[in-house]
Amino acid sequence: MQYSRKINIFHGRTAPEEGILVGYGAIIETHQLPIPIPDVLSLISYKKRQYINNQWRVLTPRHNPDDTLYKQLSFAIRYEGINLLLFKKLFQKLNEEEIIALIQIEPLGQYSRKIWFLYEWLFQKHLDIPNLKTGNYTQLVDPKTQYCINNGIKSSRHKIINNLPGTINFCPLIFKTPKLEQHTSDDLRRQKLSFLKDIKKDILQRTSAFLLLKDSKASFSIEGESPKSKRTARWGKIIGQAGIKKLTKEELIRLQHIVIENPRFINMGFRKKGGFVGEHDRNTGEAIPEHISAKWEDIELLIEGLIETNNILSNDEIDAVISATIIAFGFVFIHPFEDGNGRIHRYLIHHILAEKQFSQQGIIFPVSSSILDHIDDYRKTLEVFSQPLLDFIEWEETESHNVIVLNNTIDYYKYYDATKQAEFLYDCVSDTINNIIPNEVSYLIKYDEFKKYLDNEFEMPDRIVALLTRFLEQNKGLISKRAREKEFSILSNKEILKIEEEFKKIFIEPYNCK
Repeated sequence: MQYSRKINIFHGRTAPEEGILVGYGAIIETHQLPIPIPDVLSLISYKKRQYINNQWRVLTPRHNPDDTLYKQLSFAIRYEGINLLLFKKLFQKLNEEEIIALIQIEPLGQYSRKIWFLYEWLFQKHLDIPNLKTGNYTQLVDPKTQYCINNGIKSSRHKIINNLPGTINFCPLIFKTPKLEQHTSDDLRRQKLSFLKDIKKDILQRTSAFLLLKDSKASFSIEGESPKSKRTARWGKIIGQAGIKKLTKEELIRLQHIVIENPRFINMGFRKKGGFVGEHDRNTGEAIPEHISAKWEDIELLIEGLIETNNILSNDEIDAVISATIIAFGFVFIHPFEDGNGRIHRYLIHHILAEKQFSQQGIIFPVSSSILDHIDDYRKTLEVFSQPLLDFIEWEETESHNVIVLNNTIDYYKYYDATKQAEFLYDCVSDTINNIIPNEVSYLIKYDEFKKYLDNEFEMPDRIVALLTRFLEQNKGLISKRAREKEFSILSNKEILKIEEEFKKIFIEPYNCK
């Protein structure tokens, strides 16, 4: 078989220069593997240049692997990391004799041992190869390339340390990009704790109470809902308890019952039919999927895998935001419920950040507010997973305009690249720490200063202070003519001018000075 191939364009992606496609891209093309193309492909430059951009890893001719499957796989593992979905689909194309022959090319080599381990791990069966007697252990996942657990399990048979951040039934992987490495080196958790320790306790308590409600409202708004304040407050209370209860299937179902106030039109619990996110044609009712959920028959196994993976991550030192990405986005891609998936997905972010002690218990971390502020980027982040997958899911429409999936799709939800989702979530976490929380603390300090002024000058009750402040905020520091004549008719023009000046001095002028 020919693997290396000269290209200018590959699957609609323009190469930065003419070169030879190698590694996973070449293997996918040669074996026609039904998987999404990796975000970054490898290209051998004729110009002896070496660089990397968002879509291409360009290497020199001395890096060019021999045109065999073993050498292409060895190259890919070294430079492109572990791609579990590709290995699963490739192994399904080969018979056991071919796989054994592949491994025996360099039986003691680290890449042979990784290929051997991956086959037996993915298929949970032993090949007719004796256990290794000698050799040093090597980590399956290169910690310089992809995020992995620190406490990997040794396989004496292969002399491999399994440091995958997941289980056989659920194991997304995340690459160490410059953006993620910058975020993790910034130590955002320490920044947050350092900022909060200087805030007065009463301000911190009020900030937390407000952000709790703000985050709850934001989570509903993301779904295009405007729930009653009672329902928002109830969900806010649940968010405030994130990290306390252990994540189980029963806990997920309990959360759905809290999210769905009126279950009359919903079959509660895990789906027993197909599901998709998208639109229906206005004239025909025809389904137009943007995301197709996991088959309902696969949900139990996928959720068991997700929960088991969460247990592994919560007991390891792996980064909290990376852990939250794996679990929370994995959940929403599986989409196990008929309704409520989005809000529970965002709850899981809170849960894991609290469980991993990234956010303090009782101090809400309003990441949904940042997601709402970046809603277009959020949708694009979800589409990064969903859109390419549509090409590999065979489905047909049901009489009720739902979808039924016809092919085996479980591996697409088990093994995928979650790098883009991790970058988005870390951006939101950074925004929350650097902007949303400080802005709310700053507002409450200014509000207290303004209230103190009104108390001293006018002995104004709290209810009127709140109303007056809201009017001034809505009207850029001015009290409207209508408000002067109605709610605040008791105030003289001179008093109104003094109040407006004080409001601008406290709330507006500090921003103008920046």
